[in-house]
Amino acid sequence: MSAIFNFQSLLTVVLLVICTCAYIRSLFPSILDRNKVGFLGTFWKCARIGERKSPYVAASCVIMALSILFWS
Repeated sequence: MSAIFNFQSLLTVVLLVICTCAYIRSLFPSILDRNKVGFLGTFWKCARIGERKSPYVAASCVIMALSILFWS
């Protein structure tokens, strides 16, 4: 089953993209900062979400990890 059709998998993929983009932007900010519009701008926006909402993203990652480990 694809991640598009399974809501829990879709949330996991979205959280992983947000966390990965924020981590890449912390290491190499110029890679994401030059692409703020278009399709690649989506990754810049995910990085901004990961930076600004980091406590909420971290809590979501912990909750998602617990749900995958114990309730799947």
